[in-house]
This record gives sequence, structure tokens and C-alpha cells, in this order.
Amino acid sequence: MSIAENIARIEERIQKVCDTSGRRREEITLMGVSKFQPVSVIEEAFNAGIRCFGESRVKEGIEKLSVFKEKHSGAALHLIGSLQRNKAKPAALFFDCIQSVDREALAGELVKSAANREKPLAVLLELHTGEESKSGFAGLDALFRAAEMILGSCLMPQGLMTMAPYTSDAGLIRSSFRLLVKAQKELERRFPPVENWACLSMGMSNDFEIAVEEGSTMLRIGSLIFGDL
Repeated sequence: MSIAENIARIEERIQKVCDTSGRRREEITLMGVSKFQPVSVIEEAFNAGIRCFGESRVKEGIEKLSVFKEKHSGAALHLIGSLQRNKAKPAALFFDCIQSVDREALAGELVKSAANREKPLAVLLELHTGEESKSGFAGLDALFRAAEMILGSCLMPQGLMTMAPYTSDAGLIRSSFRLLVKAQKELERRFPPVENWACLSMGMSNDFEIAVEEGSTMLRIGSLIFGDL
């Protein structure tokens, strides 16, 4: 099947879950996880309606998508992979959003690195909710300290990100997503306005339907769009 056909099938599945769970489709952004994919394939996804793309490596993303970014001003480029502090500056100057802000030291580095941007750098705070191999703030106290650090800075907080455990146990997956929603509600209470925390980036190819049911506003889909590498 073509990439356009893959996206159409995903859209059907998203809409079905929205219909059964009382969600509105327009509340949810479908990101194409384009890491390791050639630009020609990313162009296909753009032409099929994808407007948000996720990369996991700073150097690869910059080298691969610089021309694409100039050509398609309507596309949003997000860094979703782990970010080392020594790569914070190029990441902050190139990407539209850093989703993997997972520790206070990185938040501080991004505050310095994004100071010369024309517009604020959007960021999501990554909360560890169960996937053992992944990073993220280990608890709410550290998450709140980072939130306080970035508020009023050149960074623009937009919400939270997490990765659920890779398992067939829907209960564990659902529990992971509910922890992120709980953290979002607490951030909204402690650090208004609520718009700063509106984005919940959760749900991937294997669990996005559960994520929609639990309130995701951004799905990070790779293999179902582009195929397995």
C-alpha cells in the first residue's frame, strides 16, 4: 500500500475511536515519525496531508530536512529523541518543538540556546510513566521544578510527552497514559494558564487507539505510515 493509503487507514481508525469515545478528530494531531526515512518519502507523507514530523537525531534531522523546511513553511518539525546537552543549541535553532525535555539541566541548556530564536521554542516535558528503556522525569516534583524554570523564559511550554510500556497488556498501557493526564491536570492547577499544558503527546503505532481513548492530542506514528525499516 502507498503512504497515502496507509495514512487514510490510520485516519479511519482514529475517527472510529473518536466516535466511540466522544472525541473530536480535530483535537488530535497525527505526527509522522520520519526518523531514518528519506526526504522523498517524507514528501509523500506531506502531500498526503501530514503536517507534523518527528525526528530522533539532531544531525540527521538538520541535514535531511533543511531544504524541506524552507520549501514547506507549514510543516512542523519536532525532535522526539533523547537530546544531549551539547546538541541543545543546534536543536533549539532548527526544530519547532523539542518533545524530549526530560531533565532540569537540559531545560536550562535550552533556555540559553533558544535565546536568539525569532520566536519562542516550543517544548514538551517528558514524563517517565513505565517504559523501562526510556528517559523522562521520574516524578512530579522534578517535573514541577522544570516547569517553573521554563515559564517566563524564551521557551514556550505546550504540554507533556510519554512513551507507554511496549506490551500487549492494555491495562499497563492505559495506566501509563493516565499518569500523564494526571500530571497535566496538576500542572494546569499549579502553573496556569492551562494552554501551556494542552498537548498530550502519547500513543504510537502499537497503542494509539488506547491513547485517543485516554485523551491524547498528538499521536506519534512511524511504522504504520512508512512501513517497518
